[in-house]
Amino acid sequence: MSRFIESIKVEDQKIFLTELHQKRMNETFSNFAKECKIDIQSLFLNLEHDEDGLYKFRIEYDLENNFKTQIVPYAISEHDDFGLVIDNEIDYTFKSADRTQFQKMKNDSSADEIIIVKENQITDTSYSNLLFLKDKTWFTPKTYLLNGVMRQSLLASKKIKETEITVDNIKEYSHFQLINALNDFDEMFIYPIEKIINLPKEESDLEF
Repeated sequence: MSRFIESIKVEDQKIFLTELHQKRMNETFSNFAKECKIDIQSLFLNLEHDEDGLYKFRIEYDLENNFKTQIVPYAISEHDDFGLVIDNEIDYTFKSADRTQFQKMKNDSSADEIIIVKENQITDTSYSNLLFLKDKTWFTPKTYLLNGVMRQSLLASKKIKETEITVDNIKEYSHFQLINALNDFDEMFIYPIEKIINLPKEESDLEF
């Protein structure tokens, strides 16, 4: 049976973006003509979590409303470099617990982290959405794999804009950063575009 996950930020005993996480969970059930009976806020309160610091609250569930929870300390990852990896068939519309395809791409890449290219469009890394900087404005690709809760929140608050980012125009951007539920928008924590080790030298010159 298919299993899905929600990874939720908890910092100093406060839970973040609960409504967006709950909405995504509800929509996952609805897509398969099921009803979600799992309430994220109630699960968090039942944990009686009383530790300060940054934590990941993970809920793994199936479409029969079976679930298990875990809350663990979280540290934001830093990466030495990134590699563009082509996968024209990948589909991650729902936040599936099965991450085999992502792990295989990472194992096949020589880079520390991957940026997935689908039909020439920049999408996501193996675990996050992406933001790219041009002329002091941050943009996120229209062609995401998963419409992450942090991405939705930043677009709603107009801190970022959505645009088409492709292999052919990616070098127009000077820097990029990774965002997800536990990695917030942070202009102090960014990478120069040159950290992508296989940027095309010419248009349509992406080789692996």
